[in-house]
Amino acid sequence: MIITKTREEIELMRESALVVSRTLGMLAKEVKPGTTTIHLDKIAEEFIRDQGAVPGFLGLYDCPSTLLTSVNEAVVHGLPIDKPLKEGDIVAIDCGAVKNEFYGDHAYTFEVGEVDQETRKLLRVTKESLYIGIRELKVNNRVGDVGYAIQKYCESFGYGVVRELVGHGLGRKLHEDPEIPNYGRRGRGKKLLEGMTIAIEPMINLGTHQVTQLKDGWTIVTKDGKPSAHFEHNVAIVDGKPELLSTFGYVYEALGITSDEEQEFQANDLVL
Repeated sequence: MIITKTREEIELMRESALVVSRTLGMLAKEVKPGTTTIHLDKIAEEFIRDQGAVPGFLGLYDCPSTLLTSVNEAVVHGLPIDKPLKEGDIVAIDCGAVKNEFYGDHAYTFEVGEVDQETRKLLRVTKESLYIGIRELKVNNRVGDVGYAIQKYCESFGYGVVRELVGHGLGRKLHEDPEIPNYGRRGRGKKLLEGMTIAIEPMINLGTHQVTQLKDGWTIVTKDGKPSAHFEHNVAIVDGKPELLSTFGYVYEALGITSDEEQEFQANDLVL
């Protein structure tokens, strides 16, 4: 069942999402060669709690960590470990937080030092596909319209679009209806409604779309061992069109990046 949200609930969800956005911004300064993902997990938990929120993943489905940190060929659900990141790695950091009884949940794939051009292009295209998908989150469109747009764009570069893992509705539960695949057919699937709140998250592989799970029961990796990228935003449908609840603005501020990619999806009165 799809649970639409009131304007007041959407604003509460924005607060939750921005806890995660600020956390990713803080972590952006810490992602560098020699840092361990266990360290990132520890400081993320403290930072979330300092904002009056609680980690959204920790303990949920028996998750042992605040962050899910997926390095290189890991697609999603990587568990933090004490192995140092090295020059040329990429790490997708997925973070959740609960505030006002609502979840925020989004992700960013970071470069560790200097990354090769092929992998950097994968990250760029995956992030571009995120906004292409967000653009389809309009009243009376269907879930298939979103997945089709993402799939068509990413496959035009020869990339693999993961099938087994999908975006989802978001609210008082981390996972609500509907599922939002990153592939699909136009005009198919559930109709998008005013007040829906969505976690949209392309997971795109440099090679095959096929994945497998490691023995830890969590980490999903590409079957061919090639890198994977993951970017995620939280979006509400307001006045018939998509409005971002999360932002990468804090990440960009930390990394010295200038971007206007979010501008068309932001509330007019939003002040970070």
